Amino acid sequence: MSREALRYLQNAKDTLAKSPIDGNNYVDDKYVKSACGIAYLGVLKAIEEYLLRQGLSRKELPKKVEEIQKALQKYASPYNGKLLKEFDYLYDELHIAGYYRGNLHRVDIVKGVLKGAKEFIGKLG
Repeated sequence: MSREALRYLQNAKDTLAKSPIDGNNYVDDKYVKSACGIAYLGVLKAIEEYLLRQGLSRKELPKKVEEIQKALQKYASPYNGKLLKEFDYLYDELHIAGYYRGNLHRVDIVKGVLKGAKEFIGKLG
């Protein structure tokens, strides 16, 4: 498992812990947004390391989401498209809903998304 990607994930959890909780909701959106952004960077780091192990050079690494999706389709075929679907969910949940729009507030939802990121990272080795 990617140590660097897991370090990002731990940083995301540490950041999230700074937000007070009221009931089942995080109170401070700033920390939730930051944590989601950091966790998403961990997912990207794991993909980058996976693709490098598949033989891509640093110059060949995808830069855009669409390029990442194509690379996962091409190089992660043993997962029968499941890995691509998981990435798409993490992109929507972590990057768009969590970081970009700041729409995640519930503790169980945010922790579930972070757990999904860790599982995804684990599958990439």
